[in-house]
Amino acid sequence: MRKTILILAFVQLFNLISAQQPIKIKDTGFIVPKFLPDITLVGRNSAADIHFLPEVVGTTINAGKKNALIVMDNVQGNVVTNTMRQVMAKVPGIHIWESDPSGIQIGIAARGLSPNRSWEFNIRQNGYDISADPFGYPEAYYTPQLNSVQRVEVVRGAGSLQYGPQFGGLVNFILKNGSETKKPFQYEAQQTAGSFGLFNSYNAIGGQNEKAHYYAFWDHRKGNGFRENSGFTVNTGFANYTWKLSSKLKLGIEITHFDYLSKQPGGLTDAQYSKDAYRSIRNRNWFEVKWNMAALNLDYTINAQSRINFKTFGMIGDRSSIGFMSAPNVADTINAATLQYNNRRVDIDQYRNFGAELRYISTYKMANNDQTISAGIRYFRGATNRFQNGRGDTGFDYNLNTLAPFPTDLNFLTENIAFFAENIFKLGKHLILIPGFRVEQINNNANGRVNLIGNSEVKIGNERRTRQFILPGVGAEYHIGSTEIYANYAQSYRPVLFSDLTANPITDIIDPDLQDAKGYNIDLGYRGKVKDYLFFDVSGFILQYNNRIGVIAQQKVDGSFYNFRTNVGNSQSKGVEALVEFSPTKAWMKNSTFGHFTLFSSIALIQARYANFNVISRQGNQLVETSLHNKKVENAPENIIRTGITYTKKAFTFTTQYSYVSEAYSDANNTVTPTANGVNGLIPSYRLVDVSGTYKFSEKFFVKSGINNVFSEKYFTRRASGYPGPGIMPAEPRNFFLTVGVKL
Repeated sequence: MRKTILILAFVQLFNLISAQQPIKIKDTGFIVPKFLPDITLVGRNSAADIHFLPEVVGTTINAGKKNALIVMDNVQGNVVTNTMRQVMAKVPGIHIWESDPSGIQIGIAARGLSPNRSWEFNIRQNGYDISADPFGYPEAYYTPQLNSVQRVEVVRGAGSLQYGPQFGGLVNFILKNGSETKKPFQYEAQQTAGSFGLFNSYNAIGGQNEKAHYYAFWDHRKGNGFRENSGFTVNTGFANYTWKLSSKLKLGIEITHFDYLSKQPGGLTDAQYSKDAYRSIRNRNWFEVKWNMAALNLDYTINAQSRINFKTFGMIGDRSSIGFMSAPNVADTINAATLQYNNRRVDIDQYRNFGAELRYISTYKMANNDQTISAGIRYFRGATNRFQNGRGDTGFDYNLNTLAPFPTDLNFLTENIAFFAENIFKLGKHLILIPGFRVEQINNNANGRVNLIGNSEVKIGNERRTRQFILPGVGAEYHIGSTEIYANYAQSYRPVLFSDLTANPITDIIDPDLQDAKGYNIDLGYRGKVKDYLFFDVSGFILQYNNRIGVIAQQKVDGSFYNFRTNVGNSQSKGVEALVEFSPTKAWMKNSTFGHFTLFSSIALIQARYANFNVISRQGNQLVETSLHNKKVENAPENIIRTGITYTKKAFTFTTQYSYVSEAYSDANNTVTPTANGVNGLIPSYRLVDVSGTYKFSEKFFVKSGINNVFSEKYFTRRASGYPGPGIMPAEPRNFFLTVGVKL
């Protein structure tokens, strides 16, 4: 009975049972929405790693949105170091910065947005925020260990209505919680060794009974890195316990601890990179992160039609660094006067966040059809203390010792209240319409000093920003058998960041009318699944990004110059995103005795250009105005192609993947000839081949191995202007891994 219910719930979007036709309820052609729990059994009986999200999951609506569901147990490749080009290979258009050998800080983006620590996506774990501050400083310093992840939910731009304002949409890591374990106690372990001294030990316990389920893991990772001076040590711990207090009420609590210390090799100039791409000219740079999170989750089923979810979460995080951060064309040498190295720079950020979300979902009758409404309210409060430009010691080891007070000492506060609602309206037998809106109120406050001159503080103005606005959106689906045409329009915005509120009052002025960047996403596509041999999603998109924030030079009446931070222009991204996965043997040789082949192609064709965008710069005693009109947006390759083939026979799976990413510019001026410091210039195209395989000896024991970058392509994906560079950040050469896993 339980298996039958699961099949009925997923058959419309996943069609896990081949040759199955859509279930019709009262001749409508639609499935009655199922209130699936946050942790589901999606993918358990399928070898596929990519699916669509169901129209309704938990208390959220995914209908009408471009989305993807990645089942981690079925992903081939090195998930231990969070190799995102393999994890998200079948999510078209994901652009990835690849320079971190530990896989700690992923950098992903789409549609011409910046991959900088994934800050254009709303990054969540189990439905709650894990970035430093989703509004003022949305960088994700923590990424869950993917061995612990059951699935990854990716909802593109239209996710702004349900999840938050980011242009990129949502990436939500759903961790294992023991609900998928069929016994009271299970032990799981995965031990991995690889190139450049990589070692990872993942150990977990979990289980369930009639009253509760639980899951806990501890992960330890270390390695030397593929460059000089790039060693790292990472520890991640997680524990979840969920009580089934009654047939209607479930209460869960979870805690997460994450810490790592890495040595940063710094960036390179183009000349240094050409001579030896994996050298390092920095031996004194370190970076440390400590991340602690806790969350409480409550699910209450009011009746067969309605349920409530309440989630509250808190985070205490610290990000600290010490190093010599000059450009790579500046040598870190011994000072002739002191006979010591120059003092290093110390920076510390402290994040203290709290939030809560209450969501409600219900079905109701209208026009003789079941309709679904989802609504919720969210509160978030984030406090950030920032200490920068501290005068550190002249040594080599990691410490945060400073010889004087921090010149920069800033305090930021963000408060956000949001209300959101969406409704699935069924119109006729095949068409559904999903209108929605999100009401936002954001308060930003920044105060403190940006410098010390002797004993005098250079303080910023007491910057306060309060604004309210409404984000409307609408989605639609037209069902054709097991396929559907979908479309959506949703507004988004990029809040004014902390860095936009902390100008030096001596040299800079902030526009008192500075506004959040605003815009919208539009999708139109066709997707579906034909039996068990064809899976596809082909769509076109437009991303309009208005009121981009920048700095222009200005001149006062007295002739002095200053930098004016204001809204300076717009950009637009448009293109095509397509995924096709096809198994010829399942289509034409159903009972193949020699195994099955599955081929996939994930293609994104992107054109991201600036529209009205004027830049005023100072050249000597003159102000020179230039236009970026029709310039390509930086860090926006026009072609991202990932394709591959998987061979499966019984317990053996082997995958080969090819990746191509076209050239991109590192700055809005589209600089081609590299600058002397390596910060600006063209980022060349690159091609990679990865291979991996898994053999399952039994349900309890498996071995996985692979080689990434088989032909050892020398490439880079990023020119950093600051951390962790500045300069060219090389990507990893050929490397291998071997994982041995057991479940008892």
